[in-house]
Amino acid sequence: VKVPKGYYRLVVHICIFNEEGKMLIQKRTPNKKWPNKWDISVGGCVTAGESSKLAAMREVKEEIGLDVDLSNVRCNFTFNFEDGFDDIYLLNIDNLDLTKLKLQKTEVSEVKWATCDEIIEMMKNDLFIPYYDSYIKMLFELRYSKDMYAE
Repeated sequence: VKVPKGYYRLVVHICIFNEEGKMLIQKRTPNKKWPNKWDISVGGCVTAGESSKLAAMREVKEEIGLDVDLSNVRCNFTFNFEDGFDDIYLLNIDNLDLTKLKLQKTEVSEVKWATCDEIIEMMKNDLFIPYYDSYIKMLFELRYSKDMYAE
């Protein structure tokens, strides 16, 4: 949907990492944009009246059935694009059992863990949404970015 002139879209992306430093990735269903391609953990649009944080929690619950509490979390960074903004959240979740996730069948066909190198290789083989390699590398490098600032 085209955004009217003077208005902006806000989207969120949530990247979930495990204790091994792998990212949870999802395979999109055939009916979605970028059909049957792998993508980062979770993403979606913020609805009218909703904050970025609430949208991120809602999207994680809707797409993979996981409750996350972001009440004391800020997004790690924001990208600007032509008609909006993309708030990126990087979460480290240990001991996440993928067999217990409840996938939103209309959007997500499967999930798995992947390393940075595996994702970049998947992009080269047209199996993953074509992000810039540097973007994927940055997500992995910044997953502990909250630790960058000493108190």
